[in-house]
Amino acid sequence: MNVFDLAEDNLSDNAVIKVIGVGGGGGNAVRHMLENRLEGVEFICANTDSKALIGFETGVSLQLGSTITKGLGAGANPEVGRDSALEDQEKITQLLTGADMVFITAGMGGGTGTGAAPVIAKVARELGILTVAVVTKPFPFEGRRRARVAEEGVRELRENVDSLITVPNERLLPVLGKNISLLKAFGEANNVLFNAVQGITDLIMRPGLINVDFADVRTVMSEMGMAMMGTGSASGEDRARVAAEAAIHNPLLEDINLKGARGVLVNITANEEVGLSEFTEVGGIIEEYASEDATVVIGCAIDPSVGDEMRVTVVATGLEGRSAVEMKSAVGESVVSQPVMAKVEQVIESNESSMTVAPSMSKPSQSVKAEVVEKNLEEKNESADSASISSGDKLSYLDIPAFLRRQAD
Repeated sequence: MNVFDLAEDNLSDNAVIKVIGVGGGGGNAVRHMLENRLEGVEFICANTDSKALIGFETGVSLQLGSTITKGLGAGANPEVGRDSALEDQEKITQLLTGADMVFITAGMGGGTGTGAAPVIAKVARELGILTVAVVTKPFPFEGRRRARVAEEGVRELRENVDSLITVPNERLLPVLGKNISLLKAFGEANNVLFNAVQGITDLIMRPGLINVDFADVRTVMSEMGMAMMGTGSASGEDRARVAAEAAIHNPLLEDINLKGARGVLVNITANEEVGLSEFTEVGGIIEEYASEDATVVIGCAIDPSVGDEMRVTVVATGLEGRSAVEMKSAVGESVVSQPVMAKVEQVIESNESSMTVAPSMSKPSQSVKAEVVEKNLEEKNESADSASISSGDKLSYLDIPAFLRRQAD
């Protein structure tokens, strides 16, 4: 089912979208979005560390658990983060009231983000707000304990949101290279969170030739569970095909199959010169890979600032229950060939199967950027050594490298 709404004005002016960054990682992501001028949303920064909120003047800041933590942070303990959010649950409710959609961004594995994000998500859901979480999972060098705590946090968060997009920082490493600086690595992770939120908010807020009602977005993302997002951009004669294919099956996402998605949200962003044939080509490519039973919503937003570039964002929801390999076997499909790409800038994926990076190729007539965020297609069985973020598993600051403690809270 394709939902096309032909219009020349913005039909989503009344949609209220709020982005709340929880903990150190979430706060850094929100600041990054502000620096990159993400438009059409209201920003909230929540933290147990009062110092982390200093200088956050553009949006609303919320200190969590002042009685419990005295403003000193959660000490990398998710239980403290959870209790702090519960202490200020009434304030959270007041800040979120009136929103149509809430994005929750956080870094999993620390104290405040891991513990407080599920509480905030539950409040939002109880208010009837469409709730989408976009979170990061730790880099390998951050330690196994932090990784286990992150997995438990993701599982808990998953139960309290409509759709969940995870960004395993580990998938950045093969693309960024081993010589990248620590600050730049975290900056790239923030950029992925930014792109994930921007891709969806642009679809709702930007005026275009084909607008998407907020109700359509709710249909695709409400109560859908695990999701993935891919963004491809290209310029040149064949930009529509290249951008669409880059968004759907980047070389690092060969095991993703849209046949298993219950909802597919597509946004095309281009200047006023976008042609009908280009829109048709993108729609045809999506139709080819999407399930016949999936709800497919396609919108086209106009942004003169993009110049000759076309950006295609694909959000696939309702992916859990079957692995990519199982889905391919069921539909009798083989792996698709790799799209023509000039450069893969960011590729992130939460399936922990090993993948290889295809060599970059140059093509003078085209410039392509692919930025992909993938969700696990099936929840892992809890292993015997999985960390429990209960009172029985106290995390010590000594387990967290000093330069990561600020992120940990």
